[in-house]
Amino acid sequence: MKGALLLVAATALLGLYMVVRAVDLFRTGTVFGVLLGVGVLLLVLVGGLLVAGEVRLGAGSARLAARLETEGDQPDPDLERTASGRLTSEAAGRLFALRKGEVEAAPEDWRAWWRLGAAYGEARDTSAGRRAMRKAIALEKAER
Repeated sequence: MKGALLLVAATALLGLYMVVRAVDLFRTGTVFGVLLGVGVLLLVLVGGLLVAGEVRLGAGSARLAARLETEGDQPDPDLERTASGRLTSEAAGRLFALRKGEVEAAPEDWRAWWRLGAAYGEARDTSAGRRAMRKAIALEKAER
């Protein structure tokens, strides 16, 4: 979590620097300078929205993980891991198949979607993992 906060802070500082540069471009008074300043401000806005979305996803995922832990959810079965601690490709494939089956059996269960998102992460498919986590967060929110 510290690393994520450090990256968000660095991104915010870079965004602030870019806003200062955009103001400098506005002060040139030329059409090109003003248009370039507007473009820089748009980049800061889009970047800020993207970072905010990722932070919300991470916080929501962590909240659901904590909730699963308090509910006594069983951790992943013991599977083969590499020396670095990652699941082997075969083990990740088996875990993914197990978690996908859980979602197919209970498509409205946020717990199954959260575990599927984690399995996607183990299988190194982060974009699909994010989609599954977003679905889990939305289902849990609807449940509350």
